[in-house]
Amino acid sequence: MNPILEWGIEVIVAFQSIRSPALDLFFQGVTTLGNAEFYFLLAPIIIWCVDYKFGARLGILLLFSSSFNAVLKNTFMEPRPCEPRPELCLDEAEGYGLPSGHSQNAIVFWGALARRTGTWMAAILLMLLIGLSRIYLGVHFPSDVFAGWAIGIVILGAYLALGKRVETWLGGRSLKVQILLALSLPLLLFAVQPDDVMVQVTGAFAGIAVGVALAIRYLDFDAGGPIWKRTVRFVLGVAVVAGIVFGLRLVFPGREDSSYVVLRFIRYGLAGAWISLGAPWLFLRLGLAEARIASA
Repeated sequence: MNPILEWGIEVIVAFQSIRSPALDLFFQGVTTLGNAEFYFLLAPIIIWCVDYKFGARLGILLLFSSSFNAVLKNTFMEPRPCEPRPELCLDEAEGYGLPSGHSQNAIVFWGALARRTGTWMAAILLMLLIGLSRIYLGVHFPSDVFAGWAIGIVILGAYLALGKRVETWLGGRSLKVQILLALSLPLLLFAVQPDDVMVQVTGAFAGIAVGVALAIRYLDFDAGGPIWKRTVRFVLGVAVVAGIVFGLRLVFPGREDSSYVVLRFIRYGLAGAWISLGAPWLFLRLGLAEARIASA
C-alpha cells in the first residue's frame, strides 16, 4: 500500500477511535444526504413542486457529475479502505474509491442549490459533513474525499461561470439538435463504460435531458400552485418512478441475459423521461398544474 493510503488508514482509525452509537447514527444519516436515492427523491421535488427549469438544470448537472465520477473511478481503479481493512467499514460501498462520489456530488448539488437560495453556510456545512462521513464510516480514504471535493469545485465553478451561456446557446438550436446533443454524451459514456453505475446514471441522464428539451418547447410546465397540488404531484410522480425502476426490474431479464445492460439503460432512461416530461404532462392533464405561455 502506498504511503498516502497508509496515512489514510491512520486517519480513519483516529476518527473511529471516538466511535459511539450516537456518532455512528449521525454519520450514517449524514451520508444518506449524498446517496443517489436521496437525490433521486429531492430532484423531482424541485422539478415538480418548486421550479421546473432550475430543478431540471440541477438534475442534469448532478447526473453529469456522477457520470464523470464513474469514469474517473474506473480510470484510477483505487481500492477502498474496506479492502485492506474490512473491520473499518461501517457502511456498504461498492466499486472503486477515487474520487469520492459523495464528496464530489455534494459540492456540485448543494453548491448549485446555495447559489440559487443564498444558503451558503448550510451548503458548506453539508459538503464538509458528507465528505467527513465517508472517512468516519471507513468507505473512503481521506485522499478520495479531498479529490472529490476538488473535482466538485471545478465542475461547480464551470457551471456558475458558463451555465447561462451554454443554456442560451442550446436554446437557439433546433429541437432535433437539442435531442441529438442530449443523447450523445450519455450514449458515448454508456458505450465506453457499460458497468452498472454508469448505465444507471447515463440512462437517467439521457431520459431527463431529452424530456427537458421536449417539455420546455411543448409544455412549459409551471411548478407553482397550492401545497395540496404539489403534494399530490410528488406522491403520484414518485410512485410511478418506483414502478418504472423497481417494477420493470422484476419484468426485465437479469444479469445473466445478454440484453441486461441495454434494458437497464432503457429502464433508467424511462424513469428520467417520466420525471422531466411524462409527469409534468400528466399533472397538466389532471389539472394538478398549469402551463405558462409556450416558449418559442
